[in-house]
Amino acid sequence: MTTRILPAVGDPDAARAIVTLIGQLPAAEPAVPVPDSTALLDTLARLAAESLDDLPEVVLVHERIGPVPALEVIREVALRFPAVGVVLVSSDAGPGLFSAAMDSGARGLVSLPLVYEELASRVQAAAQWSVGVRRHLGRGPDPRTGPGGRVVTVTGAKGGVGTTFTAVQFALAAAAAGRRTALVDMDLQAGDVGSYLDVQFRRSIADLAGIQDISPRVLQDAVYDDRTGLALLLAPADGERGEEVDDRATRHIVGALRGRYELVVIDCGTQVTGANAAAVEMADVAVLVTTPDVVAVRAAKRMVRMWERLQVRKAEDTSMVVNRWTKHTEIQPALIEKITKTRATRTPVPAAFKELQAVVDAGRVQDLDNRSTVKQALWTLAGELGLLAPPQDPAAAAAPEPPGGGSALAVRPSGPVARLRGGDRGGNRGGDRGALGPLGAWSRRGREG
Repeated sequence: MTTRILPAVGDPDAARAIVTLIGQLPAAEPAVPVPDSTALLDTLARLAAESLDDLPEVVLVHERIGPVPALEVIREVALRFPAVGVVLVSSDAGPGLFSAAMDSGARGLVSLPLVYEELASRVQAAAQWSVGVRRHLGRGPDPRTGPGGRVVTVTGAKGGVGTTFTAVQFALAAAAAGRRTALVDMDLQAGDVGSYLDVQFRRSIADLAGIQDISPRVLQDAVYDDRTGLALLLAPADGERGEEVDDRATRHIVGALRGRYELVVIDCGTQVTGANAAAVEMADVAVLVTTPDVVAVRAAKRMVRMWERLQVRKAEDTSMVVNRWTKHTEIQPALIEKITKTRATRTPVPAAFKELQAVVDAGRVQDLDNRSTVKQALWTLAGELGLLAPPQDPAAAAAPEPPGGGSALAVRPSGPVARLRGGDRGGNRGGDRGALGPLGAWSRRGREG
């Protein structure tokens, strides 16, 4: 999602410096600065009169804005335009001014001279808050789409059903399709993503747990950029550190990843904790992996019922993947779907461990041959779940071919939550950049598409 930012800066030199730095922020769309408080309020009023969707997500107010003092301007904007996140830019970053700015309705304070990481963090936080307010008012994008990419969780009904292997192959398929993909190991005590990809890294998800504002640089320090094209956020090497990652930390971490990557694939393991329950709740697509045997199917039913009791996920909004399937299996996917009340995927994964044994033992599942029937099935499933192309892109109707050839994949809509949320309400955010004043294309946003 593009974050529209309107600077309110009176000094031309300061305005140029702020616009230059804003232009470097990811997915940011700065407008031409307004020179004073009167122009700011008039501009926002004109946009609000046309449509609330036309308002910018973030307004940056410089400390020397005039003629009205900066704190008064912030208070006025917060009262008249509550769906706009206001950030104060000031050379005084002391606790006194911070408290006064928060009391006036600001969503953040950035100190001068500007630092990229601090500005990015405050703008992202204000934008996410603005999106949340608009969603509450029924005017924002789908909450599970949020400002950024999609989140897919992969959970196992029980241990040994192939959860991690499935998550890794989903992420590899998305990366091969050209999507900027992060793979997160949230099996916090027994995570094996690093072992499957032959990766050792000193940082883990636990290093982000105590950080309230996760800046792009902090996130980059914790993520390992693998040669497969994946960005890996691994589980802690010391399993006891998994307790540091709670549901609050998970929401911050997943939100930061979602803002940076097109797709975030999370291996949630087989245990329900506060951390992975929060991830499943936030997910656009929640996948539950089982095998077609009585014990695993009972475990899958138990997992789904627990999610429903905890109000984490409804059964009908869970995609069931059946691993190690054969034609002669007595328990077929249709029966599993009926027992668990989930939505079984169309493509079962065949039982062919001999194809996998060499790469699994070597810890290099990325080297699995394209002719592998297991790989073909999992990459086909990635297309079926809509992971190989952005859901708003018309090209998503036909995903890339699975390894080994075959026809184009028929990709489902944006995920199981679409039925509850009424699909994507964001619309086409493009627009005409004609004579629309200092805000460029904004005045037509929200009504096209």
